[in-house]
Amino acid sequence: MIDLLEFRLIDLLDILLLAFLLYQLYRLLKGTVAINIMVGVGAIVVIWRFLEFLNMDLVGSFLGAFIEVGVIALIVVFQQEVRKFLLYVGTTDLGRRKGLPAWLGWNSKAPQDDVDFEMIAEACRNFSQTKTGAILVVGRKTGLGSFETTGEALEAKLSIRMLESIFQKESPLHDGAVVISGDRIRCARCILPVSDEQSLPSRMGMRHRAGLGLAERTDALVAIVSEQTGDISLACDGQLESRLSPEELQERMRSLYTS
Repeated sequence: MIDLLEFRLIDLLDILLLAFLLYQLYRLLKGTVAINIMVGVGAIVVIWRFLEFLNMDLVGSFLGAFIEVGVIALIVVFQQEVRKFLLYVGTTDLGRRKGLPAWLGWNSKAPQDDVDFEMIAEACRNFSQTKTGAILVVGRKTGLGSFETTGEALEAKLSIRMLESIFQKESPLHDGAVVISGDRIRCARCILPVSDEQSLPSRMGMRHRAGLGLAERTDALVAIVSEQTGDISLACDGQLESRLSPEELQERMRSLYTS
């Protein structure tokens, strides 16, 4: 037990550093199924330390051994999150004037580049009317570089005509997602990770699973148009909203983008 009379400045720094790391881990996993697993792991660690404090050696040693062996299992379970964390750290530019405050979480604003959500919603309206399948990804804070590299780089001006030309069935770029940043279409035909969510309705196919899969791993906004029904959906923060009107899609995307 810590003697309060011997509590040093370095102990305070130790506590603050741990709190900061846990906060960054929460920000990284927020909106994904991994956060529930982390809560469970945290509960086991707290129970283990409490049992050690009570000198319950038998159960405490069992949980201690379980946690030591479980580290390897956690690496396997969280392989996508570990990869995302390394990408997050590796792409953080601390050298920029606003880089450090943003990484610390002091700057919670969305990227400053304006996205024309009205244009995106209007394109989805056209796709819905013609039952043209489409996936449109709008990045927020989490980098999408690892997913962009799976597609074809475009760096084209965002326009309805460009989006329609990409997703027409005769186009070699229609099978996959487009990634939008600001007023640019960065790339097309991107391959997205597929969600293993079991509660999705049967009417939702691989496009919806791909859009939800990306929303489970990043904070991107993913607009999805079904080729079978023409329904418009939005995936964000591990959740999927379906049967939206173009106006509802525009409002939801703009609200989430600036939140």
